[in-house]
Amino acid sequence: MLTHLPAALLATALAGAFFATPAQAQVNRTFVSAAGSDSNNCANVTTPCRHFAAAYAVTAPSGEIFVLDPANYGSLTITHAVSIEGHGWASIAPPNNGNAITINAGPGDSISIHGVSIDGTGATGGTNGIVFNSGGSLTVTDCVAQNFVNIGTQTTGNGILLEPASGTVSFVFTNTIVSNNGFIGIYYLPPSGSTATANGVIDHVVATNNAYGIAMDTAIGSSGSATLAISNSTASNNVYSLGSAGLFIKNASGPLAVSIDNCNISGNYNGITTLGSPKVLLGRSVITNNSNNSISNASSTFFTYQNNQINLNGNSNTVGGTALVSLTFQ
Repeated sequence: MLTHLPAALLATALAGAFFATPAQAQVNRTFVSAAGSDSNNCANVTTPCRHFAAAYAVTAPSGEIFVLDPANYGSLTITHAVSIEGHGWASIAPPNNGNAITINAGPGDSISIHGVSIDGTGATGGTNGIVFNSGGSLTVTDCVAQNFVNIGTQTTGNGILLEPASGTVSFVFTNTIVSNNGFIGIYYLPPSGSTATANGVIDHVVATNNAYGIAMDTAIGSSGSATLAISNSTASNNVYSLGSAGLFIKNASGPLAVSIDNCNISGNYNGITTLGSPKVLLGRSVITNNSNNSISNASSTFFTYQNNQINLNGNSNTVGGTALVSLTFQ
């Protein structure tokens, strides 16, 4: 026992007890590299890890994972705040029947992903890019989410899927491409019984060649509310079946408001599909060359500023028989 040691040895033993640190102590910044090893401590550029999962395990909450060179860094589950700095050369692939990134974080946690290519090519079964189940906020910048496989369910084949059950959630997606996904490029779908309140921003995003481009559907988790601002973005060539759309907006009893500004919505089956009673603000946008309607099932309230270009759509350039460009505030 320590009490039986001589004084000098006791002091030495106590010093060791107080200052010893685990071999894999968490640090604020970790590093990954194509030449790294998951047995490294990940704590500096000379000892990087090989995969995101190994680096994340030793990254302190609100820390950063820093990518040193191009490689595929493996799938990842996130449970606390973190930033991933991919520099445009990092990639992530999902496992078969799985997600590339799954986020199960706490209510105050902020997750930021920058410069990462998230690609489902070659994976089998139902896959997704980013799945956000819980957390405070998600920021995705300068990323690509593409080629995820749908197996006939709402929760597979999505580039980015958000399904929070509770709390206040914010998300910002900028300068990002979601393409060639079997279901939806960006999908907000709170589950049954959800009370989540969401505030979203989508800016300079391209959603193309998915079944649906961008969707906000709060009808299942109807007690929550959501607002979304879409600006300077493109939803094009999203054609899968009847009802497919560049933008899909649906609610039940919970309030849902979506603003669409300076967007190009073209080459889809429907340009915009609305169901329920959401409020939609539409300005400075081009809705053209959609094979069915410019706006479909428009039971919502549209506010339009008479500065849109809506023409050359397959069956209708109108909402409820009224030319959209002639509507003012309702």
